[in-house]
Amino acid sequence: MTAFVLVGGAFTGGWVWDAVAERLGEAGAVAHPVTLDSGPDAGLGTHAEELTGLLDRIDEPEVVLVGHDYGIHPVLAAADRRADRVARVVYVAAGLPSDGDPALLLVRDETVRARLAHDATPLPPPRGEEWARWGSVEGLSGEDLDRLDRLAVPQPARTLTEPLRLGGGLDRVPAAAVMCTADGPGVDVVEMLVRTGPPRLRKLAGPGYAFLELAAGHWPMLSHPDALADLLLRAAAGEGRRLGLGEEQPSYERQEFLLETPEVPRERHGRLDVYAPDAEGRRPAVLLVHGGPVDADRVPTPRDTPFYRGYARHLAALGAVGATVDHRLYALTDYARAAGDVAGALEALRAHPRVDPDRIALWIFSGGGLLSARWLAAPPPWLRCLALSYPVLAPPPGWETVGTEFRPAEALAGAGALPVVLVRAGREHPAFAATVEEFLASAGEHGTDVEIVDVPDGRHGFEALDRTDASRDAVAASVRAVLHRVTGAR
Repeated sequence: MTAFVLVGGAFTGGWVWDAVAERLGEAGAVAHPVTLDSGPDAGLGTHAEELTGLLDRIDEPEVVLVGHDYGIHPVLAAADRRADRVARVVYVAAGLPSDGDPALLLVRDETVRARLAHDATPLPPPRGEEWARWGSVEGLSGEDLDRLDRLAVPQPARTLTEPLRLGGGLDRVPAAAVMCTADGPGVDVVEMLVRTGPPRLRKLAGPGYAFLELAAGHWPMLSHPDALADLLLRAAAGEGRRLGLGEEQPSYERQEFLLETPEVPRERHGRLDVYAPDAEGRRPAVLLVHGGPVDADRVPTPRDTPFYRGYARHLAALGAVGATVDHRLYALTDYARAAGDVAGALEALRAHPRVDPDRIALWIFSGGGLLSARWLAAPPPWLRCLALSYPVLAPPPGWETVGTEFRPAEALAGAGALPVVLVRAGREHPAFAATVEEFLASAGEHGTDVEIVDVPDGRHGFEALDRTDASRDAVAASVRAVLHRVTGAR
C-alpha cells in the first residue's frame, strides 16, 4: 500500500488537499495531508524535522512525498534525510531548488522578496486578487478563493529565507513533476531548457525523473482534484514522460568557432576580455554578452569558450575591438546583477586606450536578451548598435521571477533611433520564438530600425548545432550588419 504525504505551499495547510486525499483513499492509497508549524519562529529546518518525524511514524511500506510550491523545500530536505524510506518525490507547481537555495529565490512577488531582505516577521496571507501574485488562479472558483482567504495563515519568514540543505541522499530518490501548464512551462519547454540551459539541469534527462502535465493553474489540488489525484497515482507507479538530451547539445566548450579566425592576443581586465586588432588608433568596439542562466561553477566560463573567443577574434580581424564579459546570471533572479556586470564591462571597454568610446555596439545572445531592456529604454549616444542573436525577449512561461524591468518589448518606447540587428533562428524553440514575435510587433509600433538576419533552418545556438554553409553565411552577414552600424554615423 502506498502512502502519500501531501505538503502544500505557502499560507496553506493540510486542508488544501482534502479533495485530493479523498480521491486517493478511494483508489486504495493512504493520504497524509500535512499542516506544518506556522508559528512566527518556524523555519525551513523546523518543517524538515516535522516531515522527517512523520516519515518515521508511517507504517505503509511505500511512501511518496508530494510538495507543492514552497512545500517542495521541506519535502526535499526530508527525502534527503530518509532516502531509504521514500519511494518517490513528486513536485507539483514547484521549482527545482538545489542545495543552498532559499525558497525566496522562487517567490514571484518582487515586493515580498524586497521585504524579506530586511524584515523577518511572518508574511500575512494574500487576500482575493492578491493570490494571483503567487501563481495563476486559473480554474479556481469563487468558492475556492473564499476558502483560501478564510483558511490561509501567515507564512513564517524563515521558511522562505533559510537555505535548503541537502547531503546527497536525495540523489537516490526517483522524482516526478506535475507541470501545471496554466501556471508555468510544460514538458516541452522543460526539455528545451534541459538541452540548452545550465548543465545542472541535464540531470533531469536521467532515468530517475518523469514529467506529467496538467492544464491547471497554481492550485490544482483545489481546481482539479480528480485529475491531480490520478496523476499522483501514475507518478507513484513510475509513469510519465522521460526527457532526452538528443543530439542537440551545443558543444560550446569544445567546438571551434564556425569561421576561421586568426590568433589575436587577449587582454583580461576583471570580468572583461579585450581582443584588439593589429591597427593604429582607436577603433569601434563590440561587447559580446553571453546568455544564461549559467552554472556559477561552470568551467570553462562563457568568455573562455571557443564560441565567444571566436566571435571576438573575428571582429578583431575585421578591424574592430572584440570584447567578451563573464556576467553573473546564475539564476532567473540575477538579471539585475548581470545587468550591472554588463554596464561595468561597457564602462571599462570605453575607457580602453584602443577603443573609440563613442562607437560601441552591444551584442547579446540567447537568454541574455532580457538584459537589452536597460539599453533600449534609454540608449546613450555612444551606443551605435544593439545586436541580438536568437534572443529571449520576454520572460517565457516559468520565468516569472525575472524582474519587471527586463521587458525589451516595453522598453522599445524609449529606443529612439538606436538600430537593432536581430539574428533569428527559423527552428527556434516555440516559447522563445513567441517572445521575438512580440518584440517585433512592438518594434513596428514604435518605428524601431530592426535589421533581421534570418537563418531559416537554424536552431537556437545554430553556430554550434548547425555547422553548415548557411550558418556560416548568417554569422558573416550578422557581423557585417553590426560593423556597418557601429562604424557609421547614426
